[in-house]
Amino acid sequence: MVQVKFPPWLLLVACLLMVSCHSAQQGSRAGGNAVFGKLETFDFTFNSTSMTHFVYGITASSAAVLLYGSTFVSIKKIETGDGMFFQWVNCAAIWVVSMVGDLILDSPKFQPFAMFGGAIWATGNIAVVPIIKAIGLGLGSLIWGSSSLLMGWASSRFGWFGIAPQDVSRPILNYCGAGLCLLSGLIFFFVKADVDLHPNSESIPLLIDRRTYSGSYGPTSSEFWIDHIGHKTRRFIGCLLAVVSGLLYGSSITPILYIKSHSSCQDSMFHGASDFDLDYVYAQCSGIFLTSTLYFTIYCAAMHNRPRLHSRLILPGLSSGLMWTLATYCWFLANNYLSAVITFPIITAGYGLVAALWGSLVFKEIKGLANCLIFLFASCVVLTGSLLTAISKL
Repeated sequence: MVQVKFPPWLLLVACLLMVSCHSAQQGSRAGGNAVFGKLETFDFTFNSTSMTHFVYGITASSAAVLLYGSTFVSIKKIETGDGMFFQWVNCAAIWVVSMVGDLILDSPKFQPFAMFGGAIWATGNIAVVPIIKAIGLGLGSLIWGSSSLLMGWASSRFGWFGIAPQDVSRPILNYCGAGLCLLSGLIFFFVKADVDLHPNSESIPLLIDRRTYSGSYGPTSSEFWIDHIGHKTRRFIGCLLAVVSGLLYGSSITPILYIKSHSSCQDSMFHGASDFDLDYVYAQCSGIFLTSTLYFTIYCAAMHNRPRLHSRLILPGLSSGLMWTLATYCWFLANNYLSAVITFPIITAGYGLVAALWGSLVFKEIKGLANCLIFLFASCVVLTGSLLTAISKL
């Protein structure tokens, strides 16, 4: 039986997050801009108040980086099959945790349009298992993190999809940072990952097809199409899926930014909407759960009501959903102390590096001196690019 051990710091992050969310919510609605300031008018003068907010923002961003980067570690050594069951359990846990967060925030007004962002994220999340199987946890996270960073940067910088464009104080640094992130994504394609397609663990589905298992509960042959294709083809598909997932992840926050951009327009249906980012988490997570349930229903129908359900994925799916939701709360909380244009590159690049450390140091996905040097160089490039993009706003 699988034992999923929760890190001790996870409970500490959850407790601190609940306190911070509640106090931040009260401050945002009572004092609003006087306490946190709007995203466009954040002041970086070195007085005690701004330094306190800066420390809070960096602390929340660091927690988000650790949680996001560790979200999918629990499934690395477990046979995941086609990943659809894991995806649904993961999204169900996300929704349940967001319900608790919504109660802590005194149930703010529900914005149905924010659910569209959840639908976008759930669509990208379907490819997580194929990506990890094809190119590994570390390389996959770095590629989809770079792609997500570029998408989030471009939509915020140029005002795509109807959101208000955000100006920066140093546009040259901003463009250089985005260019380095794009370059790092190209370099990552040259990194070769040593991925174990068949983890050494039991795989006991909840629903047993007697024609396949012949009455035995022992290990069986791989069930997923990506396990049967050639190495080069699998690598190409994995990299392509990572790029597409990153683009979807980077677009998932766009509906929230759209609502906030139009909250001050008198003729907009979103007039008077909250400026507090955490008020939209529950709506986004509801969209995630509904969309994942729809996809899982379609999957069950396509499988003629014989879905591949692996019992060993239940606790890992719940733990990954918990970590992802806590990371999202930390990220949105950091947006109220800093700016989205600052936190987005820091977090997306940071969690990719954390996942890369898991993949290279713990799971030994990156082997060989030349391969490790390319991987290290690309990681330094994306980290430099994210920092340049962040400080260009200062």
